[in-house]
Order: sequence, then structure tokens, then C-alpha cells
Amino acid sequence: MRQYIARENFDKRGLLVIKGKDFRYLKQVLRLSAGDMVTVRETDGNLRNATVCKVCDADKTITLQLCAETDGFEAVRNMPSSEDETEYWLFMFVPKSSKFDQIVRQCTECGVKRIIPVKGEFSQYGSDRMNFKADRFERIIKEARQQSGSATETVVDECVTVSQACELWKQNDMQESFGCLLYERTENTAALHSALSGDRKIKKCAVVCGAEGGISPSEIDEFMKCGFVPVHFETNILRCETAALYGIAAVQNALTEKKLWQCKE
Repeated sequence: MRQYIARENFDKRGLLVIKGKDFRYLKQVLRLSAGDMVTVRETDGNLRNATVCKVCDADKTITLQLCAETDGFEAVRNMPSSEDETEYWLFMFVPKSSKFDQIVRQCTECGVKRIIPVKGEFSQYGSDRMNFKADRFERIIKEARQQSGSATETVVDECVTVSQACELWKQNDMQESFGCLLYERTENTAALHSALSGDRKIKKCAVVCGAEGGISPSEIDEFMKCGFVPVHFETNILRCETAALYGIAAVQNALTEKKLWQCKE
């Protein structure tokens, strides 16, 4: 379900005035008019149900008013609080700029927490000079979260080297973490469900995906030494932007199924 991610919270009167780009989003994209209901995610991450009480085209403002919570309208969850919640990371070898924007958008919709660009041996020429503008990614992420209803506050890190990526991952508790590397070849790879077997809870899960040129053997070795498991999917040859989404979805689905089976047991 779509949501509006507010820049500020409702005031003491229960009112929130929307203007600027957010006005255009609510008016032109969501096509809201007086009397319509909308889900608002406040700055603390919680969802609030609201009614459009006034639309002023002259001032280009929309005024929302808090309304009573109803079971029928609560369509999406609040901020993740369960101890079983898994935080997903994507280590993405830097592709072309337009493809990276698409990856950020799709991963945000899937609820990925951190997207870490990685400069590799086969990265596109000039990737080290790619302009990682925070405001651009903030806009892409906000639009994707509003479209998908994601409760996860996705962030895009600064570009790192392979060594820096491994050091970043090793800061986590390895007993509660799982990392896999998407590999186009089959040698030394494991089936995803086999790699995830066991009773341990996975609190952080990372996927490593190559760019257009793939990942070099030495870089694969470095990730493996850091505990990442190479995984090969029996599918068609995928573009890097498709592979990233495919890998995240496969891992999320595998972990979800594992949790469901553990609950039944």
C-alpha cells in the first residue's frame, strides 16, 4: 500500500500541512482530494491514519488531519521491532549510473536496509568518479518507499573497495549473519537453502552482486575469506540490475520460508 513519508510530524492540533514537491506527489500521483484517507509515516517511523481535510490549489497546499485508528485501514506494519527481523544489505559492484539508480529503487521497494557501492577490478571506467549525490538517492528512496509502503529506512553508503567492504561486514556478529555472493559460474558454489540450513537466527544478511563485467577471481576469494558463500542460480544470463533484485528476492524468500518452518516445529 502506498504511504506518504512526512518531513515533519502532525502538530498538537493533529494537523499536517503539505506543500512543494510533496503537494504535487499527493495531488498528482496519489490524486487525493478532500475526504480521502492516506497513511502517513512520521519521522519516528510510525504509521498514522489521516484524512485530507483541505486542498488549496492556489497556495499549493494539502492539509491532513489525524483520524481514529481502524483495523480495516491499517494495511501495513509499523517499524520492524521483532527480534526475528532480518536486516538486508547489498554490496553492489558499481554499474552504470542509470542502472545503479534502478537498483536503488528496486532494493528500496524490497526493504533492503543498506546499499554499499563497491569499486572492483571489472567496474565500468570512471566508476570511481561516479557522482553519489545524497539528495538524488534520498529522492529515489523516498519515492520508492512511498510507492511500496516499505517500513525500512534504506540508505546508500559511500563507495568502498573490496577490502573495505569485507572489513565493514566483519564488524557484525558472524554467528548471526549470513553473506552470499552471486556467481555466474558453478565451481565451489552452494545451493542457497543448503547454505542457510541450521537453527541459527539470521539477523543480518548480505548479498554481493557484480557489475556488467562481473567479479574477478581474486575478489571472489577475498569475499570467501570473509565468510561469504558463492551461490549460483540455475537461470538465464541476467543483467546486473536484474541479478541484484533476483538475488535479494531469492534470499528473502528462503529466509522467510526457514522462519515459517521453524515456527511450525
